[in-house]
Amino acid sequence: MKQPQLGKKISELRKAKGLTQEELVEKCNLNVRTIQRIEAGEVTPRSYTVKALFEALEYQWEEAKNGFADEERKVPAYLYFAFAAGLVYFFLAFFEIGMEYEWFEGGAKADSSAFIGVKIGTFLTYAAFIYGWIRLESFIPNFVLKIALWTMLGANVIWYSVDCYSLLSGKFSLEDYYLVKMSAFGLCYTFLGIGYLTYKKLWSNIPQIVGALGLIAGILIFSGIGVIFGLIPLTLFEIGQLGLMIWAINKIGRTSSPDYSPESVSA
Repeated sequence: MKQPQLGKKISELRKAKGLTQEELVEKCNLNVRTIQRIEAGEVTPRSYTVKALFEALEYQWEEAKNGFADEERKVPAYLYFAFAAGLVYFFLAFFEIGMEYEWFEGGAKADSSAFIGVKIGTFLTYAAFIYGWIRLESFIPNFVLKIALWTMLGANVIWYSVDCYSLLSGKFSLEDYYLVKMSAFGLCYTFLGIGYLTYKKLWSNIPQIVGALGLIAGILIFSGIGVIFGLIPLTLFEIGQLGLMIWAINKIGRTSSPDYSPESVSA
C-alpha cells in the first residue's frame, strides 16, 4: 500500500474506531504532527511505523505490508564501522589523557611525534563515531541531538587542529589554551547531554540516564576546576553512547516492529 492510499486507510480506520489523532498518539507513541502528515499523504513512513499504527488500530498488518521494501530494515554498513571506531576511540582517549599529562610534566622532553599520532588517531576514530550517530539520527530523529553532534564534530576539528599545530610549530604550548579548550568541550558535552535527554519512550529511560551523565560531565569539565571529577561521568557517558548505538543498530536490523518509535522524541 502506497501513499496517499495508506494515509486514507489509516484515517478511515482511526475514524471507524472513534479515535481522535491525539488518542491514537497515546496508543502507538507517535506525535500528532507525524500522524497528521501520514494521513495527509505528505510522508511515507517506514514499515515499522506503519505496523505500530495498524496494531494500535487492530488492523491486520499482513494485509498491508506489501509494498514496504525489506531494504528499509537493512543496517547501513557504516554504522558497524562507526561503532568499531567508537570502541577504538574509547581506549585511545585514555592514552591521549596520559600523554597530555606527561607532556605537561616533561614539556620538550616528551615525544611529540607519538603524541601527535595518538591525537590524530583519537580525532579520526571519534569523528567517525560521532558521524555514525549523525547517520543514526535519521532512524531515530532528534533535532536537538543532531545539532549537538555537528557542534561536537566541529569543535573536534578546531581543537585537534590547534593541538597538532601547537605540537608541530612550537610557537605556543598546550598549557596556554588548555582551560579554554576544556571549557569549549564542556559546553559541547553539556549540549550532547541535553540532546539525549530529549528522547522520550526510547529504550525505557536509558537515553535520559546517558544524557544526565553527559550533562554532569559537561558542567564539571566546563568549570575547569572539576575536570578530573568529570572524567568519571564522562567515561560512563561514552560507554552509554556505545551501548545506545549497538542497541539502535540491532533495532534497525530487526524485521519486527521495534519497541520504540523514531518520532517519539521532542525536538
